[in-house]
Amino acid sequence: MRILIAAAGSRGDVAPYTGLGAALSRAGHEVALATTDTFAPLAREAGLEFRSLPSRPPGERGGAANKRELMRTAAAFVTDLGRGFADAVARGTDLLLLSATTAQLGWHLAEATGVPAIGAYLQPTAPTGDFPPVVTGARSLGPLGNRTAGRLALRMADRVYARAVAELRRDLGLPPLAPHRMRRRRERADWPVLHGFSTALVPRPSDWRPGLEIVGPWWPYDDPDRKLPTELEDFLAAGPRPVFIGFGSMAAGEGERLSEIAVRALRRAGLRGILQTGSAGLTADGDDVLTVGDLPHALLFPRVVAVVHHAGAGTTAAGLRAGVPAVPVPVTADQPFWAGRLAALGAATGPIPFPSLTAERLAGALDLIVRQQAYTRAASAAARHLAAEDGAGEAVKAVARLAG
Repeated sequence: MRILIAAAGSRGDVAPYTGLGAALSRAGHEVALATTDTFAPLAREAGLEFRSLPSRPPGERGGAANKRELMRTAAAFVTDLGRGFADAVARGTDLLLLSATTAQLGWHLAEATGVPAIGAYLQPTAPTGDFPPVVTGARSLGPLGNRTAGRLALRMADRVYARAVAELRRDLGLPPLAPHRMRRRRERADWPVLHGFSTALVPRPSDWRPGLEIVGPWWPYDDPDRKLPTELEDFLAAGPRPVFIGFGSMAAGEGERLSEIAVRALRRAGLRGILQTGSAGLTADGDDVLTVGDLPHALLFPRVVAVVHHAGAGTTAAGLRAGVPAVPVPVTADQPFWAGRLAALGAATGPIPFPSLTAERLAGALDLIVRQQAYTRAASAAARHLAAEDGAGEAVKAVARLAG
């Protein structure tokens, strides 16, 4: 079967699909990943065909932007995506796997081409009374309030996609159809969505409709022969386990401030540290701190005592997989949600909102997390839970059922 996985956003929104795609390839499928050009190397390293989607994600900034500006930027982004999505599908596709960012476009392509589609989401987007929508943070509004807020969040997403959907349907020769009407069609049909995160973080809500399943995390593809750099191995061997500090694709332009905070906090807490450069541009020198570039979390995280990160879905899961406690510093989007989930598990300190991050607050959190073993025990328990989940395997089974 020729499978096209369509995903867009930051690295964390795309990388998990490389592992999923590799698993589908091993099962005998021809797999292509459609995403923006930045992530072509990730697709090719995993042995997947790469198909280009235009544009790039909205700005990955350090602070909260004006909501109206974010909606305008997001609308422009998905409109650009829509213009190139049809070309990617037309190059030969038997099944579409759609991320949360591409589903609202993919539904219309599926209608026009007759190609079946399955959702492959990294976040829970369906309204539930169990928790508020991921885009609004971690504070519960109660069952009724959570469901109401969840429906409102979907309507806001419909608005973001309105122009893109209108243009796409016109280009495909389809009659006009508002995004919310297509979404409701899919909901009434119990359109299947596989969610690639752990039930340790989000148990399946009892009020979800049929067709919504949580299968376990999809891990980014890593070359099995890849090793940590010699300089990093030497640093790890030279003293106690260090703290990892990194913000992934977040906080561009904040490198100088974040680096200073990180080093001051580490030294105040009496800890060694590894700073990952990331989009922020973290960097520091010294016997007690090392700066590294892009490295597989699966190789590095089991070697550290704690992780300080932006609480993106992928980094959150990677820390738990390694059984390592966290200090979450959420920046934007779904990150406060995952930070809250980590803290509720007992595997992390209370989140430190990015604008409130100081060396003093970070040092205090680090001191707490390395000296109170309850955090490590909770992270280790979560690691055992994740080890029993096979997200990619469950997705392969779901595709096999559809093919059969």
